[in-house]
Amino acid sequence: MNANQSKVAIVTGAGSGIGRAVAAELLRTGWSVALAGRRSERLAETAALVPDGASVAVRTDVAEPADVDGLFATAVDRFGRLDLLFNNAGTFGPGGVPVEDLPYEAWRHVVDTNLNGAFLCAQAAFRQMKEQDPRGGRIINNGSISAHTPRPRSVAYTATKHALTGLTKALSLDGRPYDIAVGQIDIGNAATDMTARMQVGALQANGEVAPEPVMDVEDVARTVRHMAELPLGANVQFATVLATAMPYVGRG
Repeated sequence: MNANQSKVAIVTGAGSGIGRAVAAELLRTGWSVALAGRRSERLAETAALVPDGASVAVRTDVAEPADVDGLFATAVDRFGRLDLLFNNAGTFGPGGVPVEDLPYEAWRHVVDTNLNGAFLCAQAAFRQMKEQDPRGGRIINNGSISAHTPRPRSVAYTATKHALTGLTKALSLDGRPYDIAVGQIDIGNAATDMTARMQVGALQANGEVAPEPVMDVEDVARTVRHMAELPLGANVQFATVLATAMPYVGRG
């Protein structure tokens, strides 16, 4: 029996990319996982990666409070408690749009998903974790390199990821009385569908378009699992995992 078989996680954005990789990593190592996402067929594909894993798929739009309530109710009803929330669901929004041309509806969609959705899920996790027995749990927010340094023409995404850092710090402080540990992983150029274009060419701060290196998304998944499996008395407050040669440190 794996020591983590009693551990229960909710992974949002579990139908693709980083969320799928993290969910599969947790399932392979004995966690029970509630898979949340907007497309049921993609969640089923994630579950099928670990057919013997203990998973439940819950169609969820994290920007909708009723959907979030239903997600957490289903997870706790199925598995009995909650040990981990990986707050991962997010969207980049329309890429390459100058700020003066960005439609308000597009701005609002990114804010609703990346920030409001993360808040709603964290709020639901707090309500569960502070009352369950044993008390406590862990929240890991998926930030981004953009939580530190923006890309050109990414105002909505960058603003929400900067805000997510503030959310992480506030939640970390507010979680202390209830044994709730909160941290953030900032990821740069993991190889997913979302970053495929970077290998062809991405707009740089100097206006040039240049290809960028990427890293295996499984390396991100293993880092999240390491953070998740620490005892609640220890916390990775912020972790940055990035493709070694991506243009981030220094001037590139």
